[in-house]
Amino acid sequence: MVQGTTSDAGKTTVVAALCRLLRRANVAVAPFKPQNMALNSAVTADGGEIGRAQALQAIAAGLPAHTDMNPVLLKPSSDTGAQVIIHGKVRADMNARDYHQYKSVAMAAVMESYRRLGQQYQAVVVEGAGSPAEINLRDRDIANMGFAEAADCPVILVADIDRGGVFAHIVGTLSCLSDSERRRIIGFVINRFRGDLSLLEPGLEWLERQTGKPVLAVLPYVRGLFLDAEDAVEATQAARGAFRVIVPLLPHMSNHTDFDALRVHPDVDLRFVRHGEAIPAADLIILPGSKNTRGDLAWLIAQGWHDSLQRHLRYGGKVIGICGGFQMLGASVADPLGLEGAAGDSAALGLLDMHTELSRDKQLVQVSGRCAFADAAVSGYEIHMGVSRGAALARPAFFIDERPEGALSGDNQILGSYLHGLFDSPQAGQALLQWAGLRSAAVVDTAALREQSLERIADTAQPLFDALCRLPAWPAGTAD
Repeated sequence: MVQGTTSDAGKTTVVAALCRLLRRANVAVAPFKPQNMALNSAVTADGGEIGRAQALQAIAAGLPAHTDMNPVLLKPSSDTGAQVIIHGKVRADMNARDYHQYKSVAMAAVMESYRRLGQQYQAVVVEGAGSPAEINLRDRDIANMGFAEAADCPVILVADIDRGGVFAHIVGTLSCLSDSERRRIIGFVINRFRGDLSLLEPGLEWLERQTGKPVLAVLPYVRGLFLDAEDAVEATQAARGAFRVIVPLLPHMSNHTDFDALRVHPDVDLRFVRHGEAIPAADLIILPGSKNTRGDLAWLIAQGWHDSLQRHLRYGGKVIGICGGFQMLGASVADPLGLEGAAGDSAALGLLDMHTELSRDKQLVQVSGRCAFADAAVSGYEIHMGVSRGAALARPAFFIDERPEGALSGDNQILGSYLHGLFDSPQAGQALLQWAGLRSAAVVDTAALREQSLERIADTAQPLFDALCRLPAWPAGTAD
């Protein structure tokens, strides 16, 4: 099991690298994360929903993503509540206190999935969540040491030196653990190092003397990776081309991986516009998915986006709405059951003649088809709880197995769709940007970029893999 001293220490990347290295060694391996809290999710081959990071790790292992790889997924809909997804399906909406009481049920699902993976694969590489030092969450823990103790697996602890204070992070984390949990840690990984390694060596020697545990590897800071983010949006965007695309950074934005292909497009300048920031002029505005559509719609209007969209369209700009963003483009969004907050009906942006009602049934499916506005193939996935109806849908944006999907406005300025991953399809991504006004022959192949990055991180993590292979086998009950 790979645990971290902090969130974003590099656990996801280390697990993906180890999965790829085990695959290279012809070991049948599967990734596993007992509990994930993220708004970036993926649809699995068995028709469920898991964290995006585990779908990435499945690719590293050469496997289709499966719900057993992430049996518990929490999708926050507010600061204190989340949708609880067990084995890929929505179980309930709970506040933090209720979910804490529910953890014994969740743990049973976790162990059930872990046993199934253990029966099918020679190796399982487990990713923890956050940090095992979060002592306020130790009771009924299923994400870190609570799982490691139940499964009796060894743990490596990853720390991010780029944050500073790496030795304090490691020693402080150990001090928060019980004796059996400390014994379970077989070594440390220092991640994202840049500089002269010889200057770090005295600190490594001190750490090993202080803890009695080895530093298994120091992994370098690797730039230019194209890997799916687990949740957080990058704080800065690199301005690339002259074609500007802006996206409002909604409070409950989901699946921002929809824009990864635009991040690396040589002719696109992608910018996320945050709370309180001025809304710049753009060629294309994209409204993203949301886990709280009505709440984020209210935020959007309060931030002045309604007027900016109207002005943008008057000057000939294009607008795309994806999933929740598509719903916002209509006349209204209703949530009669209170699935994403207080029950009610909200007036939407009024740019498409349609109305949306949220329902308990969640659409989870991988799809492929063709664009209605260009001769181009499209593939992606649907992951939504709303049903939209109205005249706007009579002019679809796509055809999925000959079924009309989405909407295209009569003036050809507005496109809406429930499909995530639109820009990941090279043909569809190019067609969408050309529809929006970009005159470029450049095509971005996200699958190829992801594969190249997985190979790079595997090469980088080879010393860690070699160190783990030299360790003696972990005998059952060692921590006891």
